[in-house]
Amino acid sequence: MDLAKYRTLFLEEATEHLAEIGQALLVLEKDARAGEALDTVFRLVHSMKGMGASLGYDAVSLLAHRLEDRLGEWRAHGGVDDPTGVTLLFRGLESLERMVAHVRETADAPPADLALLAELGIPEPAKKALRLP
Repeated sequence: MDLAKYRTLFLEEATEHLAEIGQALLVLEKDARAGEALDTVFRLVHSMKGMGASLGYDAVSLLAHRLEDRLGEWRAHGGVDDPTGVTLLFRGLESLERMVAHVRETADAPPADLALLAELGIPEPAKKALRLP
């Protein structure tokens, strides 16, 4: 299988997704109950989770999964009900941007953002997959 072709597709789609996430987060920053923006972020993070998993970018997939879980909780409550929630989402965006840049620059799987994952909570199977204590 020609991974370079799929990596190029990942980089193109991830770059577009990250830009859209950024725009939606600006909306959420002004109105934490903006349902359409919350749905957009959820959908795009879900897509990045799948894209990362399909190429073995476990750190991308895991972070996207943890963000998706948090976004799902907020969607169920009708909006971001945590005063630091939007900041957390911006941190997630920045981390995903760094990971995509790492793939672009090295063609290697990016390292996990352990501090952010710790804040979001890392399930035991994920810890084992990333070889974390």
